[in-house]
Parts: sequence; C-alpha cells; structure tokens
Amino acid sequence: MTDPAVSVVGPGDGETIVLGTTRLRILEDGGNTGHRLGIAESVLAPHTPGPPQHRHAEHDEGFYVISGTVRFTVGEQDYDAAAGTLVMVPPGAPHTFANMTDQPAVMLSTFTPDLYVRYFRDLRDMIAGGQALTPQANIQVMRRYATEPATDFDQKTESAS
Repeated sequence: MTDPAVSVVGPGDGETIVLGTTRLRILEDGGNTGHRLGIAESVLAPHTPGPPQHRHAEHDEGFYVISGTVRFTVGEQDYDAAAGTLVMVPPGAPHTFANMTDQPAVMLSTFTPDLYVRYFRDLRDMIAGGQALTPQANIQVMRRYATEPATDFDQKTESAS
C-alpha cells in the first residue's frame, strides 16, 4: 500500500485569479482532497466592496483574516473582523464581506466541499470573455453552485468582487 500524495503549495505557487480589486490564489482546488476541501487566499484592495449578500445551500465557507480588517455582513448585522478573526458560515446563512478600510486586507477562505472554487474560475472566464462583473452577472454565476442571493436583507454591497 502506498501513502497518499502530500500537496505542498509554496508562497509563489497556486492558481491566481483577479476579480476586479480582489486577487485570489487557489491553494487547494479539491484535487488533492477528494473534493472535500478547497482553500483560497484573497487579497482585498482598500475600499473593495464584496459580492451581493448570498446563501450557500451545499457548502460551508470559512474566512480567517490574516491582515487588515474585513467587514462581514450577516443578515442585517455587521462585524468588523480584524487580523486573527475566524468567521465560519454554514449553509443557509446570509453573508457578504468587504474591505471598507484604507489598507489592503488578506484572508484565507475554506470551502467544504470544494464546490465554490469553480465559481471563481467561472467569474474569471466571464471577465476574460468581455462580460462585465456586475452584481447581476455575479448572481447568475453563483446560482450554478447552489448559491442564491439573500434578497430578504438590504444589499449593503453592490460590487461583484
């Protein structure tokens, strides 16, 4: 019996995806975890609005803030998460995030299962194909991955980062 392969992603490695003022680095796309887990590092430029508030039906999403401050909106409640904060979003919970500050923010995101990694790739391909990254286009792509807008709350962010 052979041991499973170990994945090592160095500081300059991984797949980079740029979505507006957000730069993602896919560290684990699920290919090494039997699609149980996806991991991405996100760098949010200052004053980066997030996607429309939404709910995932089929995956948990975790956010660990490495540097800066990220504002998470959960329903009608705002949470300013400083470096060292972990935010876990179970299926069905409305949420969005944004960088409201004058400094970049970096966070590590987990997706269990890895379903949402493909969402980011689809957004990249949409932009490369010439389509604008509008909230409506973002929602259309979200729906491919068991995600719906949380329309029962005011949309505090209007971009599609």
